[in-house]
Amino acid sequence: MQPEERQRSVGIEDDPNLRKGVSTAMSTTTVTAKQRLVSQIFSVLGKGKQPAPEPRPVLEQFIYAVCREGTTREPADRAFRQLQQRFFDWNEVRVSSTRELAEALAGLPHAEIRAQRIVDFLQEVFETEFSFDLAPLERKGPKLAAKQLARYQAANDYAVAQVVQHSLGGHTIPLDEPSLRALRRLGLLDGDAADLESMRAALEHQVPKARAPLFNDLVSLLADEYCHDDAPRCSACPLCKDCPTGQDLRAATPSTRKPR
Repeated sequence: MQPEERQRSVGIEDDPNLRKGVSTAMSTTTVTAKQRLVSQIFSVLGKGKQPAPEPRPVLEQFIYAVCREGTTREPADRAFRQLQQRFFDWNEVRVSSTRELAEALAGLPHAEIRAQRIVDFLQEVFETEFSFDLAPLERKGPKLAAKQLARYQAANDYAVAQVVQHSLGGHTIPLDEPSLRALRRLGLLDGDAADLESMRAALEHQVPKARAPLFNDLVSLLADEYCHDDAPRCSACPLCKDCPTGQDLRAATPSTRKPR
């Protein structure tokens, strides 16, 4: 083979510059597809009016996050209101039994576990702050405040992110199990990604800060109404045609039509 012919036969796998160009093009295509899907979530699922989230101080937002994780906004709002109505203040909540709190949280899955987390959180705050005021965290900025919140034993990634988003002015996306399931199936998150921080960072590039709370509510509703863990209702889901998993499941479902 002459040098000229050998040079012409060089393929993509042999040229790092060509490989880089193809990789960049594929990455750009993926980003564009994800941006389009995020727009679909807002336009298709967000047609009904969604009231703005109620502003809450840090301590109350943390307790609300314990109610909100793994469910949708409506039952979480109802459970939080019942806590406020049935108990005189947060100190009474702290010294109440888990059974009493679980009754107030009726309607939420795993109500007793949530009740115990709330008691543990209030107890630790009381022992460290001698009050139930965590307002000083608001002056530390989202990053420092998040680190301090994460030290509480009752804290987890979702609760901290919820407080950062709603009470500390930070741009973050709280991710619970139903949301992760729906976002992975939609292809907005990589299926094998295990680092919540990395996954949130990827979403934050796609979802504007001002629309992040609405995004969380819509994805929670999607997971609750259609994207079930077992037997998802793909055929009824308004995002099915944009969802790779939905398309695969529909293709794998045998047709019930009778031959003519």
